Amino acid sequence: MRIPLSWLREWTALPEDATLEHVHEALVSVGFEEEDVHVAEVTGPVVVGRVLSLEPEPQKNGKTINWCQVDVGEAEPRGIVCGAHNFGVGDKVVVTLPGAVLPGPFPIAARKTYGHVSDGMIASARELGLGDEHDGILRLVELGLDPEPGTNALPLLGLDDAAVEINVTPDRGYAFSIRGVAREYAHATGATFRDPADAVTPVAASGFPVVLDDAAPIRGRQGASVIAFRVVRGIDPTRPTPTWMRSRLRLAGIRSISLAVDVTNYVMLELGQPIHGFDLAKLQGGITLRRATPGETIETLDAVTRKLDPQDLVVADESGAVALAGVMGGAATEISDATTDVLIEAINWDPISIARTARRHKLPSEAAKRLERGVDPRVTPLAAARVAQLLAELAGGEIDELGVDAGDAILPAPIEFALDLPTRIVGVDYTAEQVVATLQLIGATVEVHGDLALTATATVTPPTWRPDLIDGPTLVEEVARIVGYGEIPSVLPVAPPGRGLTRAQGIRRGVAQALADAGSTEVQAYPFHSRAQIEAFTPGAPAVKLANALDGEAALMRRSLLPGLVEVARRNLGRGLTDLAVYEVGTVFLPEADRAYGTESIPLGAARPTDDVLSELQASIPAQAWRVGFLALGDVVEKQPGLAAVHAGLADALDAAREVALAAGVTLEIVQGAHPALHPGRTAELRVDGQSVGHAGELLPALAAELDLPRVVAVAELDLDAVIALGGGQRAARAIGTLPAATQDLSLVVDAAVPAAEVIAAVTEGAGELLEHVRLVDDYRGPGVPEGSKSITLALRFRAADRTLTAAEATEAKLAGVALATERLGAALRD
Repeated sequence: MRIPLSWLREWTALPEDATLEHVHEALVSVGFEEEDVHVAEVTGPVVVGRVLSLEPEPQKNGKTINWCQVDVGEAEPRGIVCGAHNFGVGDKVVVTLPGAVLPGPFPIAARKTYGHVSDGMIASARELGLGDEHDGILRLVELGLDPEPGTNALPLLGLDDAAVEINVTPDRGYAFSIRGVAREYAHATGATFRDPADAVTPVAASGFPVVLDDAAPIRGRQGASVIAFRVVRGIDPTRPTPTWMRSRLRLAGIRSISLAVDVTNYVMLELGQPIHGFDLAKLQGGITLRRATPGETIETLDAVTRKLDPQDLVVADESGAVALAGVMGGAATEISDATTDVLIEAINWDPISIARTARRHKLPSEAAKRLERGVDPRVTPLAAARVAQLLAELAGGEIDELGVDAGDAILPAPIEFALDLPTRIVGVDYTAEQVVATLQLIGATVEVHGDLALTATATVTPPTWRPDLIDGPTLVEEVARIVGYGEIPSVLPVAPPGRGLTRAQGIRRGVAQALADAGSTEVQAYPFHSRAQIEAFTPGAPAVKLANALDGEAALMRRSLLPGLVEVARRNLGRGLTDLAVYEVGTVFLPEADRAYGTESIPLGAARPTDDVLSELQASIPAQAWRVGFLALGDVVEKQPGLAAVHAGLADALDAAREVALAAGVTLEIVQGAHPALHPGRTAELRVDGQSVGHAGELLPALAAELDLPRVVAVAELDLDAVIALGGGQRAARAIGTLPAATQDLSLVVDAAVPAAEVIAAVTEGAGELLEHVRLVDDYRGPGVPEGSKSITLALRFRAADRTLTAAEATEAKLAGVALATERLGAALRD
């Protein structure tokens, strides 16, 4: 909302020297957000001039210029070259003298042109930033002005005004008006406020046929409550909009169109009530306020023919819809340069209906913006009267007795309010007098029950312009806002002993931090998937479908983190990022087959749900399990001089899984596995204490190609809930040995189908406590090894905590490991 200072000053005691910063600061203090400032782009000297002489001079290029002598209130007239021809001797015009700056910026200076030195410029309305019209020079007589030459033209044209712009939150629609903002400025500063609605003289009217016929009210509310129509006859459509009105509209962000239309916009901005004017001569019969009929259309003022929905409210005459109610008028009854009789319509429409219509037709008009937030029903007839009076005053019209006043205002409901509630909620020691005075200041009626004390209760009736005040907490917010947010102390809460993160929360954070420390980047992928994405990674599994999905093609809640990570990879690849290592810690949704989820028993926002309702809501959602997913592709080590590039693969997925296990305090077992989306020969099942907790591997090459990914994409996904349940959350640090270690190598021949992990496990168990570390060195298949077998080479490190081991002791431990591997796996020492 843009607020011209001259307009604000008209209704509140704004100091003459008030700056834009002062006004912004005051409005911010009562809860508005500062947006911008708007100042005139014209700086002086800009004065009134009278044309003394005008000599046309044809030029070689075919153009004729006028060499003018202009009286600008100085001892001598100024010579000015002008190319326009719509003015003559004696006309008073606007002269921009050297040193002035016009919008653009376009600085004015004395310059030689067409054989003369032009000592200034005679300006048009467009050059002054007053409008888009460029019909020639601005003649002040057309604006009804007759000032003396040399008079400062900036105040005459409203170019010395400025405006502040604030952001109005959706619950404070009353502030989309000068009336509302002036009241809030008075609240912030203590300045006197005059209600512009009280300055309007009511105009009685009757006899115009208007019928409200709403066959499909929304939530039981009729489409219109307060209805006011007025008729003004005999307006002069050629009269210009006064400069002061045009200037204020321009600063408020509204383009000047014509006097009749400008007046309706002006009153809307002043009082907050949208108004529409019809050309009375173009209407056929009376007016009906109704819902649109199936298939009905209307051509709106933007020259677009719109197919109406049966829930759309319309203003109709005998020919059909003539306006899209509360949103935009119709072209058939538009006010034009030939209009002399005007029907003024001001109606308090149902906010829900207007909001739905505006969104349905993608028409976010100034009128809809106000009506969908709720308009003060008290000002509806006053706004119609104000428009009628301005048209009579400025356009020479006459107010007719024909019109209508109908409907009943929907008034705010009284609220039972405990006077100590603001203190209990906000934490400031407000007095009972302070609470009552504040509520009265915002326009509420307060009836205190008993003595005025914090222990008392009161019945508070909000003012008609505040439909957002519906309960105690909303009134508390008003007390805190008006008394001042600065009165609220900043208190840092102290966590009670024993509180903080739960064990599961701590482990999840530790897992995320471990993967980040290992060089991966945390992401948050889109949690909604298509059926194709679900089938690619969890074929045949049930998935929860959203009733009102943002994207109809992706309406299923995810069962796995991997599809989302794949989409992240595709997006980054499309932007040229070819080397990736990303992870996500999040929940997946695991519904049971053949079970419906969701409920119709959604409690209203203003009511606390009962335990039964909460239980029903909890039962209506599927199980949500915590998972951690990882994806890597491209190079994990870039090519360097003397070093080949290392590409991401299964090893990186396994390393990520090991980082998760280490952070969660569990021992990870890696065995050959299978997964429908992973390469059958390069997939590992991840286990903890024999229980499967996830998979790691490389995407199927065919799936990677289908997704436009590189052939090798390493992924891993673990069930964090299962890992946390199986783990202790911490691992004891192993002491660093200070005594010498004994190292030996071991090569065992086993069946080719035996996983290396099982060989390592058998040797480790058989070697006992002296074996400190074992590492797989080689997996050989070829000459020297029987067909169908493989040679597993391990590097062993032995150490004792209390003595230096002998070679014999290390060898004995190694052979014990070989014996167990032989017994369990049929392993044999390689010759």
